[in-house]
Amino acid sequence: PHAAGNADAHELSAREIEVLVLITKGLINKEIADKLNISLTTVITHRKNIVEKLGIKSVSGLTIYAVMHGYIDADRI
Repeated sequence: PHAAGNADAHELSAREIEVLVLITKGLINKEIADKLNISLTTVITHRKNIVEKLGIKSVSGLTIYAVMHGYIDADRI
């Protein structure tokens, strides 16, 4: 296991990446759940896992991470 903040992009699951992208678009947990057709509890679990794996707690920090790893285009923020 990696220490917090040392994780690389490959440790996020495909679903966690989907959740990450929707977080960066400003969606709240309920909206993410509706869009991905998953439960609110599942979204919260994914968010918790993303924070634990990346060691990034803020939405702005997650957005920077997503841009740097090519998950979102900086021009579309």
